[in-house]
Amino acid sequence: MLNDNTIEAAIKDLFDNITFTDAPAGLYDPLRYMIAIGGKRIRPRLCLTAYGLFADRLDDSILQPAAGIEIFHSFTLIHDDIMDKSPLRRGHDTVWKRWNADTAILSGDVMCIDSYKRLVNAPLQAMGKVLDLFSTTAAEVCDGQQYDMEFENRTDVSMEEYMKMIGLKTAVLIACSAKMGALIAGAPDDVCDALYRFGYDLGLAFQVADDYLDAYADLHVFGKPIGGDILNNKKSWLYLNTYAKADDATRKDFLEAMAMDSSTPEAAKAKIDAVKAIYAALDTASDATAEIHRLHERAMSHVAFLGDTAAPLKRYADNLLCRKK
Repeated sequence: MLNDNTIEAAIKDLFDNITFTDAPAGLYDPLRYMIAIGGKRIRPRLCLTAYGLFADRLDDSILQPAAGIEIFHSFTLIHDDIMDKSPLRRGHDTVWKRWNADTAILSGDVMCIDSYKRLVNAPLQAMGKVLDLFSTTAAEVCDGQQYDMEFENRTDVSMEEYMKMIGLKTAVLIACSAKMGALIAGAPDDVCDALYRFGYDLGLAFQVADDYLDAYADLHVFGKPIGGDILNNKKSWLYLNTYAKADDATRKDFLEAMAMDSSTPEAAKAKIDAVKAIYAALDTASDATAEIHRLHERAMSHVAFLGDTAAPLKRYADNLLCRKK
């Protein structure tokens, strides 16, 4: 079994020394930029944590696929930021803002290709399952992003639809990370499947936490503008919970607040303040934290059969959901 310090050191070394093609620089500089501005590396960390439950040797057969997962995630962020018109990512200019949208699209494409090149370092005996899992997951992430965009123009989105959407957009890649690590380590199929379910429910909790932080985090810690979901009319967990709890009069006020103009900094602030006032009146923040806790507990239930072996997974989950950014 690998200990947490070994995994942390491996991740730091992996991303401190990651390389991409040199030329054309206009295509590959954004890749270097995305890696350089950091990130939580939660997906490769989970991949290595799951792997480390059943193996104790790190080499490119696990490190490169773990890096591939993170690079794929970074690709999705580059494209998401274009679609959301987000100016900041991790406290820095987004790729489309620093370069332009055309560059961001093309650099995102090559980042996706790069992720597959790293996956083929997986052991031959696991290769088929790894590529099938990852390809299925990659398509599901796109499905989730499409649903997310469609929800912006609907007023009848249900919480059930929302949970399905974040399951595709966010949770499946975290679940993939856990299962891939176990697959490469040679764990039994039923254990790999349990780790997938663990990662999936943890991913749901992570996204609800992200929705919460979007409204309530400290800008200087969170690294991107607060209230972005409100300004983009996203049907976030907070939005849907508030809409479901509100009486007719409050619901009317809420929809009017969400429809407010946000074309200037002053108007944007007024819109965010109006929506958050209704969140506060209905105690939406407390509901969100309760849901995060429920999903965390459900995630841990999937790996309870591992006994003490699951301790690294619990530490990982606890650290992930106690975040402020």
